[in-house]
Amino acid sequence: MKMAVIGLGSMGYGMAASLLRGGHEVHGFDVNAKATERFRASGGSSGEMAQIAGALDAVVVVVLNAPQTETVLFGEGGVVAGLSSGSVVLACATVPPEFARRMEAQCAEAGVLYIDAPISGGSVKAAAGKLSVLASGAPEAFEAAAPVLEACAETVFRLGDAAGAGSAMKAVNQLLAGVHIAAMAEAMTFGMTQGISPEDFVKVIPLCAGTSWMLENRAPHIVDGDYTPRSAVDIWSKDLGIVLDIARGAKFGAPLTAAALQQFVAASGSGFGREDDAAVAKVYARNAGLTLPGDD
Repeated sequence: MKMAVIGLGSMGYGMAASLLRGGHEVHGFDVNAKATERFRASGGSSGEMAQIAGALDAVVVVVLNAPQTETVLFGEGGVVAGLSSGSVVLACATVPPEFARRMEAQCAEAGVLYIDAPISGGSVKAAAGKLSVLASGAPEAFEAAAPVLEACAETVFRLGDAAGAGSAMKAVNQLLAGVHIAAMAEAMTFGMTQGISPEDFVKVIPLCAGTSWMLENRAPHIVDGDYTPRSAVDIWSKDLGIVLDIARGAKFGAPLTAAALQQFVAASGSGFGREDDAAVAKVYARNAGLTLPGDD
């Protein structure tokens, strides 16, 4: 198949590389010209979107949020206008379910299929082609997208025959993931006030009932003093904000989400927004007068 991946960040680049390994012709695009050049140097095809859009079988959109997704699809020079009937768009950003439904309807007006396809698993699984995809869309859209999903995903959850269900499930996942990161940071720094070192924390808690996947993945970043952004603090300000917007619309109280969001907002306001999301621990440490590893 002939495909394009729009958004070559840590997740999009890994997905594009997985599609290349799958034997597809893949064009990669990003607002960062260096990312586009890097992908082409690793085997990606050249050509501008305006010239190749009509020949594409699939477009995978891996940008930050709903406004960027809509701009890519329907803004000035938007890709949908150039796509052929029967091609498929897979939209992977975390967005509100209602937005996904609107994008599906607008694509349908242009004869283009749409998969609401938020992703989970992080950059390592993206590069390995082992993501989880929380997907929803029409059966014909899944059929058209099958080669993309086969190359990029270890698990594809088909959650419904219309867009929106995938994004709803991603919101549930992000609620848990964001709360778990903040809870990990709170627990580790609380332990420090009781003489428990971060090193001992990561030895003990992963083997106890209080563990979580996020704890096991992020706590070592703090121990190593390594805040290279695998997933940045500012991602959670966005994603937990989406969760709370959805909750408000459903008249559902989500106090744990709100509390976690405030910690990520505080971390961003303290200058840690582009650091790894484990840097939320720095807010707790600062407020308690603690020194984290690497900050000596």
